[in-house]
Amino acid sequence: MSTTTTRPRVGIVGGSRSDLPLLEKARALLDELGIANELRVMSAHRTPALVDDWTTSAAERGIEVIIAGAGMAAALPGVIAARTLLPVVGLPIPSQNLGGLDALLSMVQMPRGVPVATVAIGGAENAAILAAEILALGDPDVRARLTAHREAMTRAVTEDPSSRG
Repeated sequence: MSTTTTRPRVGIVGGSRSDLPLLEKARALLDELGIANELRVMSAHRTPALVDDWTTSAAERGIEVIIAGAGMAAALPGVIAARTLLPVVGLPIPSQNLGGLDALLSMVQMPRGVPVATVAIGGAENAAILAAEILALGDPDVRARLTAHREAMTRAVTEDPSSRG
């Protein structure tokens, strides 16, 4: 499902429906930045053919960056990275047993030649920002929107709270 009628530039994928609330945070920030995206749920273990079909067709469908969220063994980002040359941003999903540390370690320990850029456990917004920064390398409009977003964050931190009525 695409956020606009334009082709999605960022694919957001999660391994389980329970990942959706966190993945929606990444989607919301990409929407705020005006970056078309699509959100899918598919499992590296339970739907490997679907993952492979989606991944190997992503570039031809206009996807330029993939955010892959997964918990526990966190195979999804690595499986996707192994099947595409597109940048993959891993988003470790917090889990009940180990709090997401298992997912984080799975993502950052990828073998040489198959990288997954990994953000903090639960760091959906940072995954979206990293995807936007990658796109901004070749897109001045995305760069301008990202710059405005960063400036708004700075103002929110530096604004004098006593000046509010």
